Amino acid sequence: MRHYTANSLRTFHGTTPVLGERVLIDPSAVVIGDVTLGDDVSVWPQVSIRGDMHRIRVGARTSIQDSCVLHITHAGPYNPDGYPLTIGEDVTVGHAAVLHGCEVGDRVLVGMGAIVMDGAVIESDVVIAAGALVTPGKTLRSGFLYAGSPAREKRALTPGEMDYFVYSANNYVKLKDQHLAMLEGTQQD
Repeated sequence: MRHYTANSLRTFHGTTPVLGERVLIDPSAVVIGDVTLGDDVSVWPQVSIRGDMHRIRVGARTSIQDSCVLHITHAGPYNPDGYPLTIGEDVTVGHAAVLHGCEVGDRVLVGMGAIVMDGAVIESDVVIAAGALVTPGKTLRSGFLYAGSPAREKRALTPGEMDYFVYSANNYVKLKDQHLAMLEGTQQD
């Protein structure tokens, strides 16, 4: 079963994206270079994941929603190591979010239109509100909601909000599986 089109994956300088099991990449999305997507990851329409100058790693059951941009910071004279992009497991990245050279832990909800900048560290079990701006190098502590521009800690998450992380991830795995089943009959190996 194919789960992407030939144009969705692009090799860059000899490095081709690596996909786990049951990954969905929408035909309108593009994944370039040094990118690894874990099992049951879903990449929805118009997403750009560009590992052309550093690595990008996305953990299992993570959903990258429509029109997201995932990129890195290259190594150079002003930043000798650069910043890769690492996203943990059971993460939901909302529509049109931008994640750039940052580290996102497990069970995180990144709201629609949020921007997370270079060197930021998002610990596990965090909600980033829609439209929030996480500035370079900032750390967001586990167990809290962050909102605003720049993003600031607003309050502790409730037990129900904490439970929602895995519910959301599993919901997108089910939806991804429905899309894969539909695509199975329409694409060639």
